[in-house]
Amino acid sequence: MTEKAARTAVIDFAAQAREVARLAAGTTEEQLAAPTPCAAYAVRHLLGHLVGLTAAFRDAARKDLGPTTNTPPGAEPPEVTPQWRAELTRNLDGLVAAWRAPAAWEGETQVGGITLPGAAAGRFALNELVVHGWDLARATGQEYAPDGASLRAVLTLLKTAAADQGNPSPFGPPVPVAQDAPLLDRVVALSGRRPDWTAPTR
Repeated sequence: MTEKAARTAVIDFAAQAREVARLAAGTTEEQLAAPTPCAAYAVRHLLGHLVGLTAAFRDAARKDLGPTTNTPPGAEPPEVTPQWRAELTRNLDGLVAAWRAPAAWEGETQVGGITLPGAAAGRFALNELVVHGWDLARATGQEYAPDGASLRAVLTLLKTAAADQGNPSPFGPPVPVAQDAPLLDRVVALSGRRPDWTAPTR
């Protein structure tokens, strides 16, 4: 595979999207106010973020640029709507289908008001699903079984971001972990989270 082909190789999001959908389905209404590893977010904000980002990255893959892709993240935590379950399911299905198209990984697109290569947007989208899947699992006390191929792809992305000294990482300062730590722990730590995070007891 040439370098260009490797950069634009299609990644199938289906397995990771199913895992996020399973976690969302297992989240109760009573858990929406619970804290998450994202200090500013309760579970309802995390789910609101997932609803928004899945729409944005779906449209970025389609090159359907507009309000979902040109709006930077807001200062206020995003809230869920009463229809969040149906919205998230629909957006996850659309995301998977959109990123299966080879054209999604080619050329340029836009997300969060930033223009970037399609292949980079695809990897950022996968990172969001993997890391926020962990956030949701930890916040709601559910087991987490991310897709192995997705984990490896996200580890590569986060390692590259952490090693780029010329630009601040968009994922937060990495948290130190042992070199032989499990793959998921290394991904979580590189995203700026503590792998041993648990919800505070009341």
